[in-house]
Amino acid sequence: MPTSIRSEEVESTFREVLERRTVNVRIDGRSVSIPKPFPSPEDWRDQWIYFLMVDRFNRHPAAPPNHLPFDGQHGVFQGGNLEGIRQQLPYLQELGVGAIWLSPVIKNCQYEDGTYHGYGFQDFLRIDPRFASDPAAARSDPAVVDRELMRFIDEAHARGIYVIFDVVLNHAGNVFEYDGFGAAAPFRSNPYPIQWHDQDGHPAFDNISQVINLADDAGIWPKELQRNDVFRRQGKGGEAAGDFESLKELVTAHVDATPFGGVFDIRRTLIRAYQYLIARFDVDGFRIDTLKFIEPDFARTFGNAMREFALSIGKKNFFTFGEVFDDEKKIAQFIGRDAGATEDPVGVDAALDFPLFFKLPGVVKGFAAPTELVGLYETRKQVQKGVVSSHGEASAYFVTFLDNHDMKERFYFDDGHGTFDRQLTVGLGCLFTLLGIPCLYYGSEQGLHGRGNADLAVREALWGKPEAFDRNHPFYRTVRQLAAVRQSQPALRYGRLYFRPVSGNGRDFGISPFKSGVIAFSRILNEVEVVVVANTNLQSAFSGDVIVDASLNSDNSPYQVLFSNKQNPTVPGLVTTKPAGSVRIQEADGGTTTGPIRTVGLQLDRGEIQILRIAS
Repeated sequence: MPTSIRSEEVESTFREVLERRTVNVRIDGRSVSIPKPFPSPEDWRDQWIYFLMVDRFNRHPAAPPNHLPFDGQHGVFQGGNLEGIRQQLPYLQELGVGAIWLSPVIKNCQYEDGTYHGYGFQDFLRIDPRFASDPAAARSDPAVVDRELMRFIDEAHARGIYVIFDVVLNHAGNVFEYDGFGAAAPFRSNPYPIQWHDQDGHPAFDNISQVINLADDAGIWPKELQRNDVFRRQGKGGEAAGDFESLKELVTAHVDATPFGGVFDIRRTLIRAYQYLIARFDVDGFRIDTLKFIEPDFARTFGNAMREFALSIGKKNFFTFGEVFDDEKKIAQFIGRDAGATEDPVGVDAALDFPLFFKLPGVVKGFAAPTELVGLYETRKQVQKGVVSSHGEASAYFVTFLDNHDMKERFYFDDGHGTFDRQLTVGLGCLFTLLGIPCLYYGSEQGLHGRGNADLAVREALWGKPEAFDRNHPFYRTVRQLAAVRQSQPALRYGRLYFRPVSGNGRDFGISPFKSGVIAFSRILNEVEVVVVANTNLQSAFSGDVIVDASLNSDNSPYQVLFSNKQNPTVPGLVTTKPAGSVRIQEADGGTTTGPIRTVGLQLDRGEIQILRIAS
C-alpha cells in the first residue's frame, strides 16, 4: 500500500489511468461493458443525488445492526459496509438515483469506534477496512476492501449511477493528544505540546518527523503529513482556526520556503492524494466537508486541480461541491465563476444549499409564509450576479436538501397516524422542482423519522428496519415518480424560476404572505412553462387561481397534472384572461399592477402539491 504521494503505487496508478479501456461488469445476470475511466455526465443538473452513510445503510453478509434498536442513538459502528450498498444497487436504480454520495470511506483511526461517520482521516491514501464485508481480512490485506469498493463503483456505473466521495481538506482524525488535556483542549493563541498516537491510540511520541518505522495505524499518513508544523495544535476553535473537538486541524495556509520561493506543500499533498483516489477508484465527484473553514483561494485551487486532473483522464465534468454552512455571501466566495476574484476565478462547482434549507422546511410545514422563499431567491439573485451568467444557470451551483446527517431531526414527522405524510411529499415535490440538484438523505423514501437532541438521532441503521428496502412504500413510489417527472421535463432541470401570485377570490393576487400558505412557482425553459403549486395547509383545501406566463399560454389551453400526491387529483381549469383593471396583483418585488393577466384555476386538497404543464 502507498505510504507517500510519490510512492511507486501512486505513480503507477497515475500511469495506468491514462490507458483507457473497457471492462465487462456482471449485473442482473448479464454482462455490461463500461469504459474506464468512466465518463462524467454531460450536465450534473440531469442527475439527483442520494446521500447515504456507509455504516448505516445496509450490511452484507446479512446480520442485524451491532446495537439495537436500529434507530437508537448509537455513536459507534453499526456494521454497515460497501458490499451491503452494492447489494441494494437495483433498489437505488429503480428509485431513479442518478448519483450516490457516500459518507467518507477513507481510513480513519483504527483505535476509535466512534468514527463510524468517517470524518476522522488517519491515512489519506487508503480505504477503511471496517467498511469491508470481512474487516479482519481487510486489516491484514488492504486490497480486500479496495476490491469491494471498486466492484461497487463499477456496478454502479454499469447501472448508470455515478459515485461521489466525501472528502476533508480542513482536518485529520484524532491522531494526537494534548499534553495534560487529552484528545481535545481549549483554544489558545500558540501551539500546545502534543503526543502523537501509536497504533493503539496511546500517546507515544512528541515529534512525528523523528519516528522511525511508524506503524500503519499510528500517527498520520501519507508521510508528507508527518510534521508537527502542518497541524494547528492550538485546541478547539471555530471558523477562524482550531480543531473540531478531537479532529485535528491542518494548517492549509502553511508555506514552505524553497529556492524558487514559497510553496503550499500541505495543499500539494492533499491535492495529489485526492487525485490518486480519482485515478484508483474511478470516482465521479467530491463533496468537500467543512469547506468554509479553509481559505477561499485554496478552495479555488483545489477545485481547479481536481477539474484539470479529471479532464486529463477523460472525465470532462468531474463534480465538486462543498459544505458551506452559512449565508449567500459566504457561499459566493467558494463556488462558480467569481467575477470579483483577481486570480483563479473558478472555484468548486457547487455548494450545499443551506440558505434554502434554512427556509424551505419551515415554509412547507406551515411555520413560515411562502414569501420567505421569494426573499431568499431575490437575495441570491443579487449576491450571485458575479457568479452566474443566467437565471436558470443557478441550478448548477446548489445541491438542495431537506435534511441530512448533521441535523437533530429528520424532515418527516411520524405521529403514527399518517397525519404528516403529505407534508413530506410536498417537501419532496418542492425539492425536485426548485432550482438546484436535489439530494435525498437515505431512508427518507422508507419513512425514517428520527429526532432527538443530537445528530445520532438521524443516523439510523436502515437495514434494521422491518421491510427496510420496500419498493412499494408510498414514499419510495413518490420519489420514483418525482424523479421520472424531473427527468422528463427539461424545464425542471435547466429552467428559470419565477414565483407566481395566487388568488382565492379571482381578483386579489399575491405571493402567500401567511403561514400554511400556497407555494406557487414556474420553471420556464424556452417556450415551455412547468407550474408547481403546493397547498401547505393540512386543515383546509385551496380553491383559486394562479398566474401563468401570458406569452406562453393562450386562452382555453388545457393543463395536465404531471404529478400529484393525491390520488385522482382535480384537473386544473383552462387558461383564462383577466382583463386590465379587473384584478390587483401584489408583485414579488413589492409593486402593484392591475392586469391584464392569464390564469389557471386550481382545486388543491389539504397538503396537496401539483406539477402542471399545458397538455400536449
